[in-house]
Amino acid sequence: MSNDPEITQDLIEAHGLNAEEWQMLLDTIGRAPTYTELGIFSAMWNEHCSYKSSKKWLRTLPTEGPQVICGPGENAGIVDIGDGDAIVFKMESHNHPSYIEPYQGAATGVGGILRDVFTMGARPIAAMNSLSFGDFDHPKTKSLINGVVEGVGGYGNCFGVPTVGGEVRFHSAYNGNCLVNAFAAGLAKTDSIFYSAASGVGMPVVYLGAKTGRDGVGGATMASAEFDDSIEDKRPTVQVGDPFTEKRLMEATLELMQTGAVISIQDMGAAGLTCSAVEMGDKGNLGVKLNLEDVPQREENMTAYEMMLSESQERMLMVLKPELEDAARAVFDKWDLDFAIVGETIAEDRFLVMHNGEVMADLPLKALSGTAPEYDRPWVETPPAAALTDIPSVDPISGLEALVGSPNYCSKSWVYEQYDSMVMADTLVRPGSDAGVVRIHGTNKAVAFTSDVSPRYCMANPFEGGKQAVAEAFRNLSATGALPLATTDNMNFGNPEKPEIMGQFVGCIKGIGEAVSALDMPIVSGNVSLYNETDGTGILPTPTIGAVGLLADLSDVIKNTPNDGDTLVMIGNTDGHLGQSALLKEMFDREDGDAPHVDLAAEKAAGEFVRSAHKAGLITAAHDISDGGLAVAALEMAMSANVGVSVTDGDTGWFFGEDQARYLLATKAGDDLVTAAKAAGVPVQIVGKFGGDSVAMGSTTKVLSDFIEIHAGALHSRVV
Repeated sequence: MSNDPEITQDLIEAHGLNAEEWQMLLDTIGRAPTYTELGIFSAMWNEHCSYKSSKKWLRTLPTEGPQVICGPGENAGIVDIGDGDAIVFKMESHNHPSYIEPYQGAATGVGGILRDVFTMGARPIAAMNSLSFGDFDHPKTKSLINGVVEGVGGYGNCFGVPTVGGEVRFHSAYNGNCLVNAFAAGLAKTDSIFYSAASGVGMPVVYLGAKTGRDGVGGATMASAEFDDSIEDKRPTVQVGDPFTEKRLMEATLELMQTGAVISIQDMGAAGLTCSAVEMGDKGNLGVKLNLEDVPQREENMTAYEMMLSESQERMLMVLKPELEDAARAVFDKWDLDFAIVGETIAEDRFLVMHNGEVMADLPLKALSGTAPEYDRPWVETPPAAALTDIPSVDPISGLEALVGSPNYCSKSWVYEQYDSMVMADTLVRPGSDAGVVRIHGTNKAVAFTSDVSPRYCMANPFEGGKQAVAEAFRNLSATGALPLATTDNMNFGNPEKPEIMGQFVGCIKGIGEAVSALDMPIVSGNVSLYNETDGTGILPTPTIGAVGLLADLSDVIKNTPNDGDTLVMIGNTDGHLGQSALLKEMFDREDGDAPHVDLAAEKAAGEFVRSAHKAGLITAAHDISDGGLAVAALEMAMSANVGVSVTDGDTGWFFGEDQARYLLATKAGDDLVTAAKAAGVPVQIVGKFGGDSVAMGSTTKVLSDFIEIHAGALHSRVV
């Protein structure tokens, strides 16, 4: 410790601790900390690990239901899908690292979320991602999207998990801070799930996987701060991933679990060895002693500080049944991975870190995790949006050209074609549809996945925007035939110390909570990413919702490709809401008006009707109506089937309004479908027909192939 730097005010501030937290640290341990102890407190008390600004509000979210096996607090959430099977899933952010180093930032984001899933005993079966970038006229956007997409694909493809869905958006609010949200889901048996709480005194603490290096030191602290003009100096805090090592780690971990040797197990993610050891001890009400000289290292002369804060990838920490050590070690020797006993559990509330016989840290463990600072941040409610005025009248064909020719609403095939969506051979619905669908291998059932949020809605009206993110996820699952089960959230916001930003967070949380309760989709896992700002300018509030639904039988899958001659039927009411609409943004660069109101009872009724109508054999295809309204949804269905469509005439609000709780259904039994909808009390009307080779919106027409060309090339032309 003699070579440790002097702990000055500048060093304390560099570790992200304010004056109150520094005093709390001193009061907690009754003395000044060592340099390693300062690093440990910094890692465990930063926003990324402690959720100190968000815990109060996260506790208000509905997290329980008969389908929920495990809610928030573990590596991932778990829902029961019957027959002894469970889906383990979660979404997490890797925003700051991806802006600094796009390829590795995105790649290690994928690697981290996959570890969260297989750490619990589940084999990953699906991945998604939600990506937000700045405008294309910003100098970094092109390199960011190329690097991030390559990183997501490079890691996921090599690891061997299908990427089946997601979303990509562009907005100037993300110019200085892109968002990379990664989702993973795995399949486990309900009687073979592994948790992270340590148990038993004197049990060996075992390090598993790859060796520890200096990459990622301080990454969690960096992720809890705003960017400024020193961003390039943060490049060393970005981790480096190896998907092939991760694949071996997964196989070794799942094989290890079959030996019965695992008492508890935890992925080494943010804050690495520090966070994993503290969380295991805290959840098990035990202390932990570590001997750092036994930690496998790939670099020479690593200090205790570096080893404790390294975020090197592909690593796990386990509490082991000592009598099965030889069997466990043999598994990791077989997979050519490190297996090292680096400590033990102890009875007292203590986190003792030794290095070559010297005490580097001796801290009360509970104070690092369970009693970390918690703030009730001041917040102000987002003021009501002004009423939309000067509503334009738009030729519907011109409006469609503007929308499907924009980066936000064109085909994202350039992105998802870089991802392997068919590996494992169980993907039934690939990216580009409402939701991805994966068969449960060897069975006749499947699971659907979607990721949704409309940030402009959340900016204008956080409460309705939060509701809408959940409602659209519900619609996307229902339009695919799946019964929505549960959700995971990724709460991306700016600086919570600003009352208006905290107000956005609170409003979105309230909206999400109301929606998941009404739609029976409890939140079972999630992530909060705050301080997404550069030079004081924050992102749009972006509470991404990842959702999972069940298809009890493969015949329940609804496609989105209509047949020539099908009637086009709309479910739901259209009032022509254009506030914060895609049309206003893309044609007029306007972001005014309120977000659309979400009637959750109407959402539930409409979704239930769509699923029941398909079971009754009344519909050929379905698609939810969201950004761009009726016109864009009808065109997307037409393009997916390469068949023309005609839509009845109306005003601009009719074609492009973004009223919620609506679906388009293709059917050969229009009258029967209308009768069934009316009997169910669901608003319904026939709005068009599929056929021919043109797109007719009222009295204006354009050849379908022209739209397909515009839609297909709009993103590709900007990124290559």
